[in-house]
Amino acid sequence: MRAIAWFEEVGVADVASVGGKGANLGELTGAGLPVPPGYIITSEAYLDAIDRSGTRSKLLEVLGGLDPEDLEGLAEAAGRAQALVRETPLPPDLAREVLDAYHKLGAGSRVAVRSSGTGEDTAGTSFAGMNVTFTNVAGDEELLRRVVDCWASIYGQRVIAYRSIEGVVEEPALAVIVQEMVASERSGVMFTADPSTSASDRIVIEAALGQGEVVVSGLVEPDTYVVAKEGLKLLTVRVGHQSMKIVRGPDGSDEEIPLTGDEGDRRVLADDEILELARLGLAVERHYGSPQDTEWAMAGGQTYLVQSRPITTLVADTGTPTTDQRVLVTGLAASKGTASGAVRILHTPDEGGRLLDGEVLVAPLTSPDWVPVMRRAAALVTDGGGMTCHAAIVSRELGLPCVVGTRTATTLLRDGEVVTVDGERGQVLEGAARLPATSAVPAATAAPSDSVGSPGALATHLYVNLAVADHAEEVAAMDVDGVGLLRAEFMVADALGGVHPRLLLERGDEQTFVDAMSDNLLRITRAFGSRPVIYRSIDFRSNEFRGLEGGDQFEPHEENPMIGYRGCFRYVDQPDLFRLELDVLGRVAAQTPNLRLMIPFVRTAWELERCLDIIEDHPAARGLPVWVMAEVPSVAYWIPTYASMGVEGVSIGSNDLTQLTLGVDRDSATLSELFDESDPAVLDAIERIVGACHESGMTSSLCGQAPSNRPEFAEFLVRLGITSVSVNPDSVTAVRRAIATAEWRLMLEAVAPGRSAPPPLSARHRLSGRHR
Repeated sequence: MRAIAWFEEVGVADVASVGGKGANLGELTGAGLPVPPGYIITSEAYLDAIDRSGTRSKLLEVLGGLDPEDLEGLAEAAGRAQALVRETPLPPDLAREVLDAYHKLGAGSRVAVRSSGTGEDTAGTSFAGMNVTFTNVAGDEELLRRVVDCWASIYGQRVIAYRSIEGVVEEPALAVIVQEMVASERSGVMFTADPSTSASDRIVIEAALGQGEVVVSGLVEPDTYVVAKEGLKLLTVRVGHQSMKIVRGPDGSDEEIPLTGDEGDRRVLADDEILELARLGLAVERHYGSPQDTEWAMAGGQTYLVQSRPITTLVADTGTPTTDQRVLVTGLAASKGTASGAVRILHTPDEGGRLLDGEVLVAPLTSPDWVPVMRRAAALVTDGGGMTCHAAIVSRELGLPCVVGTRTATTLLRDGEVVTVDGERGQVLEGAARLPATSAVPAATAAPSDSVGSPGALATHLYVNLAVADHAEEVAAMDVDGVGLLRAEFMVADALGGVHPRLLLERGDEQTFVDAMSDNLLRITRAFGSRPVIYRSIDFRSNEFRGLEGGDQFEPHEENPMIGYRGCFRYVDQPDLFRLELDVLGRVAAQTPNLRLMIPFVRTAWELERCLDIIEDHPAARGLPVWVMAEVPSVAYWIPTYASMGVEGVSIGSNDLTQLTLGVDRDSATLSELFDESDPAVLDAIERIVGACHESGMTSSLCGQAPSNRPEFAEFLVRLGITSVSVNPDSVTAVRRAIATAEWRLMLEAVAPGRSAPPPLSARHRLSGRHR
């Protein structure tokens, strides 16, 4: 039995013995490529160790007949298997060989100890990231402990489930790599084909400061560089943002170092370094004869390769052709679809007359007063914004392909330049599309049946979010139970004609506003018949009102309007403007009684009480059913009081609730990595709100972005017992399926209590456990 193998002794033919990572490191070393030295503790050594201890037979028994759908059973089996391995000592002869090889690397060397599964990093399967890696390991005792930790990682729940799903039936075996640790100054990953488009003539490099785990784990936004293979020409540079880096600390172990804004926004690699790295990537691809996903590190003026694996996600032909168009700008994919047109850069909606029908609107950021301009655009691209900004929300509803948070679109793109906006990949491409243009607007489906027993009927109501009347009839034909969120500010921007409502009052032109607004609103309420339409009253923030004609006369300047003069307090402070809106609602409710009024951004009970008094005193709007938005965490406390005031329902605005729970500006592209509606603190707030509504006998709903982005979020809400969920039109089918599945699971669990429930909703980032 060979227990130890040095990199130069192995290659891809030795996967069964040294695992995928080990074989690839040996292959790279043999090809003369720059790889830090190291050795592998073979899978035979692992199997021999568990065989001698008697653990092997116990493991086979634990893993026999597992069901990948039985998550509870998988978790239990994983726990038992890992405990068995951790109780297995290294045989003394193996421990001696491991330490002898370690000492040859140099006394007290810092090493990376990495799992190398015998089925990972191959063309057929990729266990990448499922097993563990330990960095900056030093000393005999720590090294031996980390070897056993690597062995145990092969029995993690994710690994067991992946093996079962992929039909990997062989007994699991693991090799362990011990490799000299590079004190990385800069590091990252390099793909020798574009993994998002499958374009084989591109090299994509991601780079960050410090050690590479910040890139592969998604802890930071890395720089992204795209290089054309032909002639090695640098095509695009996207500078990321990094708030911290991981380096070797003074004591030799990993240390997190916070970065200043200037440090974190500085470009990581120079042009010549990018091209030199690309040459290295080409050499790797030539050696293997196929596109590779590599990891690299730079230290002391040297560049090292620390891993290579085949790219397993390239698609040859999916029916949606890939494109070789040059990527000009990248950002967040906000609204699906593709569209081509000439660029028109506008900085304010006042410039909207310059936009010709079918052009691509490029702006710093949009607000509700941009809606009339957006309607004429073929697509939208913005410098700022996140997935829940106005540009993203309205684009999804209008069916505009949209890319937000590009940071540089208004400076890199040029007026008149023809581009293609790919809203699914978050890219702006050079030239006209070479694939069919698509829209984000969903096809209409049959209208819902009122019969409770009809196919597809749900106990949890499924509502839809709307912002404009343009597609009201089309959306009303879908299988939805009503409108759970009608955002008034987008229709209001149209009805105001770009004029601030206070200036409108001074001009005595309020009737024009009431007429235009009523016509738009009636188009929606009539389309939905008897199904409820929940209208959220105007929630313009001061910076958005300021952009209207006359706004600079009436609006305060606020450093942070997101938590400023908005919502319910604004109605109390300026009741005459609120009464103008109630004139509209009273007229519409008299003709279509399915209308409901929802008050946004309610902070306290006293302001809501005064707001309700204004409604009750209005001759036309009196008696209008009232809901409140749950966006401010304080609402969880006040729900019983709101119920006593006669409020009918509460709708959770998960976008603002997340913003205020986590302290993250939801419009910020820079902070988009922190915005997570699945953070445990946000989920706890949602659970408290739904529970308080149950206890108070109120309807509960959620109308944020989360269920549209993640249908599994809908299952979380169903399990809480929420009354309804409201989602974007393009997500109706997926969320309906998720709700139906959740309701069936709950029924099955009720009749079979032993049946396992799905795993809890996972946050975007998980704790590493290093500080526990």
